[in-house]
Amino acid sequence: MKKLNVLILGSNGFIGLELVKLLLNHNKINIKYLCGNTSVGKKLSNYDKYFEKYNLPKIVKFNKKYLKEIDVIFCSLPNGDAQKISKFVNNKIKLIDLSGDFRLKNPKIYKKWYKQKHLSISKIKDSIYALPEIKGNLIKKFNIISCPGCYPTSILIPLIPLIKKKLIKNNNIIIDSKSGYSGGGRGVFKKYKDINLNNTISVYGISDHKHNAEIQQELNLISKKKVEFTFTPSIAPMFRGIITNIYVDLNKGINVKKIINVLKVTYRLKKFIRIKKINSQLSTQSVINSNFCDISVCRSKDKKKVIIVCVIDNLIKGGAGQAIQNLNTMFKFKSNEGFE
Repeated sequence: MKKLNVLILGSNGFIGLELVKLLLNHNKINIKYLCGNTSVGKKLSNYDKYFEKYNLPKIVKFNKKYLKEIDVIFCSLPNGDAQKISKFVNNKIKLIDLSGDFRLKNPKIYKKWYKQKHLSISKIKDSIYALPEIKGNLIKKFNIISCPGCYPTSILIPLIPLIKKKLIKNNNIIIDSKSGYSGGGRGVFKKYKDINLNNTISVYGISDHKHNAEIQQELNLISKKKVEFTFTPSIAPMFRGIITNIYVDLNKGINVKKIINVLKVTYRLKKFIRIKKINSQLSTQSVINSNFCDISVCRSKDKKKVIIVCVIDNLIKGGAGQAIQNLNTMFKFKSNEGFE
């Protein structure tokens, strides 16, 4: 099979840079175009010295004529931009989007949470919320692949099997997530200019973080009824990584061992999901710069509850790595292509 030609929009952002690094290591991919807006004419080595050893194209402004040579578009631009690009997507050109543009199936809910009107409603039916370990081969049937947000990735991977098997109660789920500040993108220091991000932990987005909507959508889809949860994100004084603590109430007759066994069975063939021993004390250090997702199930003083801890790298498993997983699924490549 000849190599796929890809075009990357937003290649100089934090996730975009990780995406290019992984694609350079992918034997079935040729990076044909790097596109941007404010970065036109620059090289990626201006943003990361890692790229000095590679002969990559300079960043150019997007032009639809480039698409004559393209098989896959990766979009790592702000919310709203992928909707504009989606009109060029068809059975020959696939879109793998890392923004929130196609995560939500209801455009009214999109407008509520993203504070902007959806500009490509007709294309929503051509998209799939593509959590690779959950959606699997369904991904192959769609032209627009919407990669989940970083926080939801660390939340949905452990919760979905437990709700599906009716092991936990669907109400009073408490989710506390802490992320490195790279999750805020290149403008994070301007956005939080009054906070010293390097030595402060700061809560934000209480009750109104955009990721609430996709978490709700996907949990309701599995449960067949509304799941009640409280999600609180925080920025931790580190560049990358997410640690999520989830507090759940067990259904009658369920214990910690049952919870961990179901997770092990669900993900036994999933290369990037690692279920740790009961009460394992997890750290983001175990997953930084990797596509792994580590999960620990911990006992609570109250035997009717358990604490689930999940750690990922927000830029890879919560971003670029997940996009590569979806690419590999779509084109029937090896699951670890690009990661070794």
